Amino acid sequence: MKILGISGFEGTVQFKQAHWPGLTGREYRVVQGLDSAAALFVDGELVAAVAEERFNRKKHTGEFPSGAVSYCLAQAGLSLDAIDEVVHGFDYLPHKLAYSLDPVNARLYREVLSREAVVAQVGRRLDGFPSQRVCHVDHHLAHAASAYFCSGWEECLVLVIDGMGETQSASAYRGCAGKLEKLIELPARNSIGILYSVVTLHLGFDFNADEYKIMGLAPYGDPERFRSVFERAVQLNSDGTISVPLLHINRSRSERETYAATRNYLEQHLVKARLPEGDITDDHRDAAAALQQCLDRVMLHICTSLGRRTGLRRLALAGGVALNCSANGRLLRSGAFDEIFVQPAAGDDGSALGAAAFRAAVHGEIRNVRIPPPFLGPAYNQQLIAQTLEQFSDQIEHAEFHNLFEACEEAASLIARGYVIGWYRGRMEFGPRALGHRSILADPGHPEMRDRINAMVKMREAFRPFAPAVTVGEASRWFDLPPGTELPYMIVTADVRKEYRNQLPAITHVDGSARVQTVSHEDNRAFHTLLEAVGRKTGREMVLNTSFNVKGQPIVNTPEQALETFLRCGIDCLFLENSLVWRKPEHSQDYLARGYDHEPDQAPFERLRHI
Repeated sequence: MKILGISGFEGTVQFKQAHWPGLTGREYRVVQGLDSAAALFVDGELVAAVAEERFNRKKHTGEFPSGAVSYCLAQAGLSLDAIDEVVHGFDYLPHKLAYSLDPVNARLYREVLSREAVVAQVGRRLDGFPSQRVCHVDHHLAHAASAYFCSGWEECLVLVIDGMGETQSASAYRGCAGKLEKLIELPARNSIGILYSVVTLHLGFDFNADEYKIMGLAPYGDPERFRSVFERAVQLNSDGTISVPLLHINRSRSERETYAATRNYLEQHLVKARLPEGDITDDHRDAAAALQQCLDRVMLHICTSLGRRTGLRRLALAGGVALNCSANGRLLRSGAFDEIFVQPAAGDDGSALGAAAFRAAVHGEIRNVRIPPPFLGPAYNQQLIAQTLEQFSDQIEHAEFHNLFEACEEAASLIARGYVIGWYRGRMEFGPRALGHRSILADPGHPEMRDRINAMVKMREAFRPFAPAVTVGEASRWFDLPPGTELPYMIVTADVRKEYRNQLPAITHVDGSARVQTVSHEDNRAFHTLLEAVGRKTGREMVLNTSFNVKGQPIVNTPEQALETFLRCGIDCLFLENSLVWRKPEHSQDYLARGYDHEPDQAPFERLRHI
């Protein structure tokens, strides 16, 4: 069968704007159904998956994933008529009665959340796709399926933890013999994910978007200063569940819409609310540290309790909270489980994958295999790249290399000389991490590199860390990991070995940790080839790897987007497959005029003009 999974709820933000006018733009993000995406399974095999933001260029968009669907069909060479089922990763029907008790909620259900609303939207967006072939999967069940059926394990414990699904904030399942048996469920009123997001909002960042910034800020603070605040806010229950009394105080409909009562409590007992443009002080750093410590404690409490209860030593994770690399790292180092797998698109975009996987399992077609690095998005051919280079010919020059090996040798030389390069090749990644196909790369050994990339390339907050990408064979040399450890999704932190922290300043966070990505030849051949070339130049098969975008922009998709982003930021040069691109000298002067204090040495490019 051919099953197309989709995620997102088009209309939730607009509904909120209509019924709660006068809120801030950041408060309108306190909604369900962002991060829309599409994923396609053909005869039980995942063949394509991509987030809609990569097409409409609206970060975390909840709009119907029309571009993502079109791509998935094109990748598989299918028409819409060939699709047997379209599956949505939410199902609010069991909760219809609860929504009917309040007139605004009843309208929200009828116009946005109901099966009928989703079916009507599918019909409008997908050329009248038959309503009888539209299915719905409970949100946490979709997440659980994404983790279990991508783990490659016959049996494991599955934990889904996020802000909320339809009404739940955490769910645990036993995955066994292709089935998922629910063990526990925590209601949304006790959501550690919502609390984390509310504090994120209070500290001046975006709800449902910037939680990872709090994770990056936390190591700069003292968690003990506000530890008691979060111990009162979150209670660890003896049965392995949690309660979050701080969320219970939002009693009215309006309070629950923006968590106003919780935020007022934080104003009085934590720190004053910070505006997005405000300075980040020790108060904010300490609050972030205490919040992250609270999350670490909650994750360990829930998971170890479930592990003892079930006797299972393998854990698969999904849901937005599972994107918290620090909590994942602490859980891995705790020894509570022999193996931990985090589905690489663990957020709501991944629920599209999970919904389709679950329905494929219902039909007896699923193949439970470990998902490789998720290069499931579009690739663009050399003809289009050549056309794009011609389109920008008044601003750039370029040289062509004959093959991957030659391109990697030149890229490695540039990285070793201190250049920051854009690296664009192959199919785009699915999920929030760039894993070597849509990446910005640099030498992790340059002391000034982190600050330079944050300020001039990514144009983002100075406290934000960068990840190392390292070959599997060398990972245990530089990081506190057992030999052979594979962490291919950049979703778990590990400690940089103390003797190497001074040698790796650009990727070593203030607490000595790093969000490691291991790279193998089998699963990520081109990137592995580049790392080997870098190793021959620098003595370490490692680069600083960050996503190819700037602040507020989704990761680049097309060659045109790659060139536009390259020209508007401080990347020194760009590889589009085997084409090396650099600015023309006169455009380089424009680049300096925009305030950048670094101009790439033109010597390598003078030589390359003759290739």
